[in-house]
Amino acid sequence: MKNYMQLFRGTAFSSKSPKEIHILKDHLFGINADGLIEKIIAPDDSEYQPLLDAYQGQSNFHQLAEGQYFLPGFVDLHVHAPQWAQSGTALDIPLHDWLNTYTFPLESKFSDLDFAKKVYDDLVSTLLANGTTTVLYFATVHKEASLLLAEICAQKGQRGLVGKVVMDDPEQNPEYYRDADTRAALADTEEFILAVRELAQTTKQGVYPVVTPRFIPSCTDESLKGLGDLAAKYDTYVQSHCSESDWAHGYVQDRFRKNDAFALHDFGLLRDKSVMAHCNFLDEPDADLFAETGTAIAHCPISNAYFANSVIPIAHFHAKGLEIGLGTDVSGGFSPSLFDNIRQAVISSRMLEDGVNASLPAQERGVPGSRITVHEAFYLATAGGGESLSLPIGRIEQNFVWDVQIIDTKLPSAKLPIFDEHEDLQDVFQKILYLVQPEHIREVWVQGEKVHSR
Repeated sequence: MKNYMQLFRGTAFSSKSPKEIHILKDHLFGINADGLIEKIIAPDDSEYQPLLDAYQGQSNFHQLAEGQYFLPGFVDLHVHAPQWAQSGTALDIPLHDWLNTYTFPLESKFSDLDFAKKVYDDLVSTLLANGTTTVLYFATVHKEASLLLAEICAQKGQRGLVGKVVMDDPEQNPEYYRDADTRAALADTEEFILAVRELAQTTKQGVYPVVTPRFIPSCTDESLKGLGDLAAKYDTYVQSHCSESDWAHGYVQDRFRKNDAFALHDFGLLRDKSVMAHCNFLDEPDADLFAETGTAIAHCPISNAYFANSVIPIAHFHAKGLEIGLGTDVSGGFSPSLFDNIRQAVISSRMLEDGVNASLPAQERGVPGSRITVHEAFYLATAGGGESLSLPIGRIEQNFVWDVQIIDTKLPSAKLPIFDEHEDLQDVFQKILYLVQPEHIREVWVQGEKVHSR
């Protein structure tokens, strides 16, 4: 009989496809020393009872209590780590004003490593407590503080993909918060890549360096080209913002006479390891270019409601075969929870389909075929995020990593409204997605290691 490092027993929900959930009722999950799911054993499998008998009562056996369920850990494709300190403020002003009045002054403070540590420690713990096991982070222009964020992810057990932000254009960035010059921006980025790769060698769940031009308006042509060259040299991930708002989209058209997607592609920044945030204003050729290059979209539905001036046609882009995951966009999005963003993704898609201007006739009001289901939004937060990063994460499946959150629907202080002990598990799953709060997340595991418990 196989001797697993850990054996878990319980009911799990995982995406089979964007619209379909795989329910693994009372299965056993054998986890190996690398934190991978080596085998999933169904109750009618001949191995099931002997394994149960062998492991029950052992310290490496984990049995879920009644009313508890496994979900895959969430994959957050867009977090501005320093902005955690301003979450929930200043969401009612235009993006350009928000950046210059609140965000850039805050991010400039991360030259102070004590301040950076205080914020980043709290953020990584908070995201883990919200069931988020993998995060794609924008840090700041400061190389040392950006490396500190990667170290905190490594230490707390979160899979962190971290970018030192590049903002080198003296005309577009405030004097008090930008790279000293283009040469320094590229040198710091290369040193950061090498330091994170070194850190990754001692980190079980993985940490990864990310080439990170903040967005085209903050970068010179020289830095954009240099960053594309570094991404190719070290085969790194790339992240930026793409066609987020009327202002940002219009700025790039004025500067390059083309859309963000094609401008970024010219600099070598669209590749299979690229994730672009927002993308609300992609047109059909842009979307085709994303599909062709393997570039993924980080869909940030809460943030988009505040700053993007539109609702992104997620159903349309998904139908075209684009890779799409979810992002909280802390702090353009006020919530650190992907549960909240799953809900908003569904709500926003319904508003796009039905339209919002009641003075128009119903048939002219919306964009037909735009709705997504809660199953599809869950897929974006889990499997879609894993596909976007080309990592074996986001699914509870053999040969994927054991990244899970344990949800308790019978928590005495906050029971979910499940009154029939034989309630259909499809309905239980939907109630979990719509009603769970952080207190329901009792444990979080990353790569077979427990990283959070209540």
